[in-house]
Amino acid sequence: MKELSFSEALSLYLDAPLEELRSMADAARYSHIPQKRVSWQIDRNVNITNACISGCRFCNFHCKPVEKEKIFITTIDQYRSKIAEMRRLGGDQLLLQGGLHPELDIVYYENLFRELKSMEPSLKLNALGPPEIAFISRISGISIKETLRRLREAGLDTLPGAGAEILSDRVRKVISPGKPTAKEWCRVMEVAHKMGIGTTATMVYGHMESMEERMEHLFTIRDLQSRRPEGTPGFRAFISWPMQLKGTRLAVMMEERGLQLPRVEYGWSEEEEFLRTIAISRLVLHNISHIQASWLTVGMETGLKSLHYGADDMGSIMIEENVVSAAGISNTITAEEMDRAIREAGFEPWLRRQDYSPIYTDILRSQSIS
Repeated sequence: MKELSFSEALSLYLDAPLEELRSMADAARYSHIPQKRVSWQIDRNVNITNACISGCRFCNFHCKPVEKEKIFITTIDQYRSKIAEMRRLGGDQLLLQGGLHPELDIVYYENLFRELKSMEPSLKLNALGPPEIAFISRISGISIKETLRRLREAGLDTLPGAGAEILSDRVRKVISPGKPTAKEWCRVMEVAHKMGIGTTATMVYGHMESMEERMEHLFTIRDLQSRRPEGTPGFRAFISWPMQLKGTRLAVMMEERGLQLPRVEYGWSEEEEFLRTIAISRLVLHNISHIQASWLTVGMETGLKSLHYGADDMGSIMIEENVVSAAGISNTITAEEMDRAIREAGFEPWLRRQDYSPIYTDILRSQSIS
């Protein structure tokens, strides 16, 4: 498929009839994944802490480090209980995310990862996004590369694409003033790719950004992926979802400034915006194999619909999730329901790990998942 230019991609995203965009993205999906298969996974999202100095105006979950009475740090006993429950449900991976806690340096995370691996040697750790890596590097007085090296030796398996939001410093200064810059986010990912660490990339849209900034974000991700060393995974998947603004300080600020959501100008529904974004992601990111449907934020019906707009992965059943639910979103599903939903949408489901290798588990063997 021909590589799209910025102007071509933006024109398609904004102006192409939805059916035309669907047809193009669906064809691109099958050029990457010829089989009519859709992947999904069972993992658990555990928040290491809720203390954070980033000041994200869209996050109702975090606490300032000075709010001592509200702060938690997940204990080893709590990890043990959460892992046991995840194992019973067929999962083998933790998605570990935490705030930018000024007292948790590289030594803390090394000790935590080693403890978790000693507890469960086969446990997979998909842990810490680029903002956390950059922050740990800074407060520990070591380089990004040294931070990632030490974490990998302690048990880090893969790096999630958290904290990207929109890779525009204009936007980031408004919505997350304490977070590392767009350049720093990219730097962490570039170093991880050179070290052979598999990652994902994300985009959270629908707030202060322009449509051009959305497209710049996609092209930044595409360019990063094109620079990964040969033979390394780089970004295994791309995930995008609409920001959940309900009850957040960002929503109040936007209302006070009289700012509309970008989709309003184009007369799109939230579903059309999501489907267009999935489709254009597939078309722009020709060098990333998997596009994930973030059903958690848009609901299962729309998530399944996006499988015809370029997506080939339904993500996790999300045994635990705290940040999105703090903004009033509460979509849940069991493993059996996920399997059935994918089949009813006309696809063959397959259970995977974070690296997209297949999992065979007793819990779903009767349904012939492979």
